[in-house]
Amino acid sequence: MSDNESDLFKAAMGEMGGVKRIRPERRVDLKKEAPEKASLKARREAATAMTEQELNPLSGEFVEQVDPRDPIEFKRDGVQNGVYRNLRLGKYTVDARLDLHNHSVDRARKALFEFVRDCLDADIRCALITHGKGEGRQNPALLKSCINHWLPQLEEVLAFHSAQKQHGGMGATYVLLRKSDKKKLETLERHQKRLK
Repeated sequence: MSDNESDLFKAAMGEMGGVKRIRPERRVDLKKEAPEKASLKARREAATAMTEQELNPLSGEFVEQVDPRDPIEFKRDGVQNGVYRNLRLGKYTVDARLDLHNHSVDRARKALFEFVRDCLDADIRCALITHGKGEGRQNPALLKSCINHWLPQLEEVLAFHSAQKQHGGMGATYVLLRKSDKKKLETLERHQKRLK
């Protein structure tokens, strides 16, 4: 086709209107397609959940229901019976308190984990958690049941028992925490001096 014919062809096509140039399709995608918004959101939520689980190991799995009037109790192997008895009887000084009234389960879970971590940082051995009995509620003793489920999951918790009446009775729990490494060393040094 000569240049003159080519020009006549282009002019004729332009006059017809509605004629569009056909662009060849690419056989290889050169640009990465953006993921769908829902897929991106799901991946972000999964990453956040995983990070939260790593930061707070307390499980949100099935929690066995506890009666509002029943005591909750736990003792790790190695905890002396006398130590546990003193905890149960409220003979240890309560150095820290956590009140979970009006907390949702998720908020209570976060607060409990942070509270135990803060107690360890401050070398606190005995703490009191007030959770209420939850009597007369649609889900009675929900937070109490969660506390009973969560505390054994924390290695720092050596023992716990429902509190004495003057500290909240069945609506509160004494928690005995392990000694920090600093306190263990101080105790060891004190005992070694006594032996000399």
